Amino acid sequence: MTGLETIRVARPGGGIAEITLDRPAAMNAVSSAMAAELTGVCTELAAAPEVRVVVFSAAGERAFSAGADLKERAGLTDEDLLRQRHAIRGLFGALLALPQPAIAAVHGFALGGGCELALSCDLVVADETAVFGLPEVTVGLVPGGGGTQLALRRLGPGRAADLVLTGRKVGIDEAERLGLVDRRVPAGQDGTAARELAGQIAANSPVAVRAAKRALRHGWGVSLETGLDVEDAAWRTAAASPDRREGIAAFTEKRKPAWPGR
Repeated sequence: MTGLETIRVARPGGGIAEITLDRPAAMNAVSSAMAAELTGVCTELAAAPEVRVVVFSAAGERAFSAGADLKERAGLTDEDLLRQRHAIRGLFGALLALPQPAIAAVHGFALGGGCELALSCDLVVADETAVFGLPEVTVGLVPGGGGTQLALRRLGPGRAADLVLTGRKVGIDEAERLGLVDRRVPAGQDGTAARELAGQIAANSPVAVRAAKRALRHGWGVSLETGLDVEDAAWRTAAASPDRREGIAAFTEKRKPAWPGR
């Protein structure tokens, strides 16, 4: 994870990894370079068994991310744009493929690709300054980082259509009502609150948490019967693991578990 120019990666301990978008002067807009770096880091963290939770945060006070770097895109040919498209899909594919729970710590603007980064996470913690939106249709585009599909799954068809087809922005009050935000915190507390939430999750069995995430993700949009089969597979994974035996032993002995994590 050396040589990064657009993001920072930290391991504060306790099984938590934090990725910080670090282009504050550009409102953390997602450039081609940032997309490549995020893809590489997500792929590396996905293969790290010691990482239990990933937190996405942002530098600067103005934005989590204002979305795609439109200044960069203004200089791209149609062929360049299609090549960048491949990189953008790779980024969101790598983020969604994280086996660990991902938490977005949002303040300021989370627009377009920035909103999609948050939607790609399992949980969204946002402070009072947060503003969300998928404004792609206002510049002749369609959300391309999973925005239509992720908003549909998180908000439902009508609310997703409202945001996507109007391109309008919503502040924290409406974002909370719509279900874009899972935890609302005072201004400036998004990073702290997200790390505290990550710590709560990381204290649990890594095997069980990853299996539960798979059940939540793969059980969406399928029949109840199929969803219960997905849950059963997750349960069997956890039940057969050393983590389950350690969890029961720790409970019986009234101590904190020392999770094997395999």
